[in-house]
Amino acid sequence: MQALIGTGVALITPFRKDFSVDTEALERVVNFQVENGIDYLVVLGTTAESATLNKEEKKLVIDTIVKANAGRLPLVLGVGGNNTAEVVDELKTTDFSDFVAILSVSPYYNKPTQEGIYQHFKAVAQASPVPVILYNVPGRTASNMAVDTVIRLANDFSNIVAIKEAAGDIVQAMKLIQHKPEGFLVISGDDMVTLPMVLAGGAGVISVIAEGFPKEFSHMVRLGLAKRTDEAYEIHYRIMDSIDMIFEQGNPAGIKEIFKELGICENTVRLPLVNVNEDLANRLSAFVKKFSANTVAVGV
Repeated sequence: MQALIGTGVALITPFRKDFSVDTEALERVVNFQVENGIDYLVVLGTTAESATLNKEEKKLVIDTIVKANAGRLPLVLGVGGNNTAEVVDELKTTDFSDFVAILSVSPYYNKPTQEGIYQHFKAVAQASPVPVILYNVPGRTASNMAVDTVIRLANDFSNIVAIKEAAGDIVQAMKLIQHKPEGFLVISGDDMVTLPMVLAGGAGVISVIAEGFPKEFSHMVRLGLAKRTDEAYEIHYRIMDSIDMIFEQGNPAGIKEIFKELGICENTVRLPLVNVNEDLANRLSAFVKKFSANTVAVGV
């Protein structure tokens, strides 16, 4: 799955002030990624506020992204949930002709055992007509996918090709890299530890902050993949403060504030999320202005 090596971004869903989907802004977001070095796009992930989108809106988002992308970058579709039968039904009834893979989150809220997680993804793998990227994000799901479970799935199902690992545990990530079968990709799902994971043998990232700074973050990942450590860390430390800030009051409220500052879309989010407060908005604005000035100065 060479298409999944490098920097993917979890696309936001821009909303107008009346909370309707802003398709024109979504087109701008897509073009901003394509024109600034991103390697692939993830559609309808957590950052898209997909939990607040109805079926018609999800189709609108997919259609808008597919049209705006126009085949320029590989697309990955988020298909997951905590009702295995419902996920399987979605996999059997969705047209995946525009997508190279799905990103499927570990079941949330139910808190399944490791065997339950295995059986869930066994059903997903058997139903999916495209390759599967597992998604481990215990901070949202309330359960961690153990290394043994991931490796078991990777060995048992040839179409389970990668994991987006977002436990924020670099030791767990290194164990995945150590024990994974050949060709299986360990992808960072945590922007702050992306570079250490890449340098340890990871395949790249599915990022939030890269959506706001696509040129710089994707360049950092490429430098990491090339083991040009000092150059990569120089970019990492320039971006680092913004990573904490965009998650400080919830995702995607933070990254949408950056997009507002960049003039790409409104900062509107849907309840139960709310906009970042004035203090954080001011700090993000100051960061964007300073970062942009420094980027011009150093050329990246």
